[in-house]
Amino acid sequence: MVGLNSPEAPGGSPAKPGSARTLNDVVIRLAGNSQDGIQAIGGFLARLAGRSAQEVMTYMTIPSTISGGPSIFQVRMGTGDIQSSGDRADVLVAFYQHSYESHRNSLRPGGVLLYDSDHVQPNLDDKGITAVGVPMTSATVEAVGGSSKEKGKNIYVLGLLARMFDLDVAKLTALIKERFGGKNEDIVRNALLAFDAGHAYPAEGLRDCLYRLDRRSPTPGARPQITTDGNTALAYGLIAAGVRYGAGYPITPWSSIMETLRVELPKYGGLFVQCEDEIAAISTALGFSYGGNLAVTGSSGPGLSLKAEALGWAVMAEIPLIVVNVQRGGPSTGLPTNIEQSDLMQAIYGSHGDAPRVVLAPRTVEDCFYTALEAARLAREFSTPVIILTDQALATRIEAFDEPDLERLMVTVKADLSPRPIGFKPYPLNGPTRHAPPGSIMEDGKYPTVTGLEHDELGHPTANPALHASMTVKRREKIKAVAATYKAPPVYGDQSGDLLLLGWGCTFGPIHEAVGRLQASGLKVGHLQIRHIHPLRSDLEQVMAHYKHIRVIEINDEGLYGFGQLTTLLRARYCNPEIQSITKTDGLTFRVSEIVELVAKNLGITSIKSARAQSVLAPPTRD
Repeated sequence: MVGLNSPEAPGGSPAKPGSARTLNDVVIRLAGNSQDGIQAIGGFLARLAGRSAQEVMTYMTIPSTISGGPSIFQVRMGTGDIQSSGDRADVLVAFYQHSYESHRNSLRPGGVLLYDSDHVQPNLDDKGITAVGVPMTSATVEAVGGSSKEKGKNIYVLGLLARMFDLDVAKLTALIKERFGGKNEDIVRNALLAFDAGHAYPAEGLRDCLYRLDRRSPTPGARPQITTDGNTALAYGLIAAGVRYGAGYPITPWSSIMETLRVELPKYGGLFVQCEDEIAAISTALGFSYGGNLAVTGSSGPGLSLKAEALGWAVMAEIPLIVVNVQRGGPSTGLPTNIEQSDLMQAIYGSHGDAPRVVLAPRTVEDCFYTALEAARLAREFSTPVIILTDQALATRIEAFDEPDLERLMVTVKADLSPRPIGFKPYPLNGPTRHAPPGSIMEDGKYPTVTGLEHDELGHPTANPALHASMTVKRREKIKAVAATYKAPPVYGDQSGDLLLLGWGCTFGPIHEAVGRLQASGLKVGHLQIRHIHPLRSDLEQVMAHYKHIRVIEINDEGLYGFGQLTTLLRARYCNPEIQSITKTDGLTFRVSEIVELVAKNLGITSIKSARAQSVLAPPTRD
């Protein structure tokens, strides 16, 4: 990457003082309060990147209090292979003194501090950065005037950034009109006034920080890109998968999925119901599925706990259902707007009795869409609940990716009310479960029953010990058979060697980039991101056998026995002592440098640059 502190522009030509230098990618951190609309600035930049055939990834934090508070939005955009939102910022936009003081250390050496001189007094003796003061608040008031006061300050800053990085003004203007087009005409006009004023800020004031992001032309024949967040991608993935019914209850950070489905499902002849609580929501969704239509419900960790009993009913009755859990920090209501991967054990085992179910974990925003497709396929094929474990980082992160081929992927499924033949049994011991929705005619006149009680092959309740044991085996083996339908996950980096890094969910990008840094030190490192959490693929043991050391990167606590939740599961499954944890619980996503440093510390490497000369290369000592 050519950073802001690089003495040369790409191609080796020195950058002339005051001239614009070309960058492969840039990391911009916007720091202010939640009421300042900094998420809107980041969203505009991300969508501009998507429409300009650039890579983009974002990261945000928002306060959980109703009154708001400090908030950040970080966007990384450019033409490189962007897999993370960036460790340190090239540009920090500070709206307030607390924004500057809290995030100055996030700037890389040589970075640019762009601050609101109406509210911020930086340390002018700080020579490690370029500080540029702009009267953002008063300039916005002057540009917009009237009663709007400083409400357009975020759009003013967007104009400043467009000037700094020579961004496509026509596309940004179009995005602003799209965003505010449904509102009062005065709002659109004021937004454009603020943007133009920021973009017209005197060039002399930005003389030392003018840059140009490398632009590339779209590949001929390539699919157009779309730019969206994980919750939106997941919601539209469910629609593409043929899900037309659902029910839910609001909770951060699941709520935007519910709102998207509430608006969109009626367009496809479906329905989404907002219920009075979490128990009613899963029960209503199960009613839709019992009627022959695969349904979805969802929540975050606290809501999944409330759904546990009804989820067990779905396992016993073998009803297909999709449950989305957008994880956040816990326990209890914990950290509503922060990231954690601490619901894995709840997702797998969170019911009374033996209640096996499928658990999937998407790794990127794009993968949220395709994981929804797979979840629907598995729920229908195996007549089982499927839990999608996403997280707050994926929910709010914005990425650009190729538009899915909807003509090929769209599924339309109607309830099968065809007559069932003589001898039909919904729960055969020696065959797959196949429900007969209400309204289906039984040609032999024997109508099945669906309850949460243990049952015989027709669904009739029974307490027969032998039959309970047989049905338990049936439900268990059904879930084990799911693993045979998985595609082999790719192993990134070295296919064998010193170290295999395992991850799940939103850790994909940082681990992916960390592998490159570790490889640069001379280590042979591979990376495997586990999407199919439960059941696990049967060939993972063979993959792990090619590496001397295995480290699992996950955002949860090491627990009472020193292992994170996925690590505990893998050690129980494979009895391999080299499967060890690297965990954290600060509510933030992993940074690339953080993974590199923690891996080095965990393996006893004093200097990552001389790793090959140290004990990491020695064969592991096994008891």
